[in-house]
Amino acid sequence: MPSVSANGLTLAYETQGEPANPTLLLVMGLGANLRLWPDALCDKLAAAGFHVVRLDNRDVGHSTKLDHLGVPNIGREALRFLLRRPVRAPYRIDDMAKDTAAFIDALGLGRVHAVGASMGGMIVQNLAAQFPEKVLTVTSIMSTTGSRSLPMADWRALGALLQKPARPGDTEGAVRRLMGLLRTIGSLTHPADPEELRALCQRHVERSSHPPGAARQIAAIAASDDRSAVVRAIKAPLLVLHGDEDPLLKPECGRHTARLVREAGTPVTEVIVKGMGHDLPRPLHDELVGHIARHAGK
Repeated sequence: MPSVSANGLTLAYETQGEPANPTLLLVMGLGANLRLWPDALCDKLAAAGFHVVRLDNRDVGHSTKLDHLGVPNIGREALRFLLRRPVRAPYRIDDMAKDTAAFIDALGLGRVHAVGASMGGMIVQNLAAQFPEKVLTVTSIMSTTGSRSLPMADWRALGALLQKPARPGDTEGAVRRLMGLLRTIGSLTHPADPEELRALCQRHVERSSHPPGAARQIAAIAASDDRSAVVRAIKAPLLVLHGDEDPLLKPECGRHTARLVREAGTPVTEVIVKGMGHDLPRPLHDELVGHIARHAGK
């Protein structure tokens, strides 16, 4: 598995497509390694003429695990967040954006079309705002600015996200937990095929299941809090893709991202995707690839 040294870490990655083609850098979300990007979607993006690069963020997959930083007490930090007190976290979204910027340099990618899903959307938003010389366009999928004015997640979705992890070494338990989470937050119109869902979760867990890293990433999101000022600084053309059935980050989260960037004078394309939850359903792959390809092509 290829990897590079970036920002003092080892970051693992995979590529598809011709290296001479424009690079789409795919950044996945909370606790998820690069396997959570559906292979079928990546195949279509490569076939559309892109050099597709998927990476494992810090603390997941085959990238550096920061266990020496300890495991946050999520219950205590959640209370501090609700009371609007500073959340203690080993790192923040800014740090993960710096990782991504260093990763781009380490691979010699030049300027990329940055595509992020969920927490990955937060990372590419910060990347574009803080390292504009590394980004051609930004695609923010099912993500948010973190504004306190935005609607809360459904309790069922939040509960599934925060449920107790499987015991170390319990691969089947970890697979079942991830399957339950993805069913809960996923599309109602296009529910995942059970066999495909199990295969996706199996590949993800077999690559790496690391709950302490996910806990540190949860704390990073909470400690980063409202990132509206950062989002307003984005100057690269922005595409916002958000499902109308998302129970975790409601559609208004995507609309707010688009509105802030548009008000700052940056070109924005905003698409509320019908029938999409907090997932990337196979029946919508052609639509999603079409939006991304048109946006990058501009």
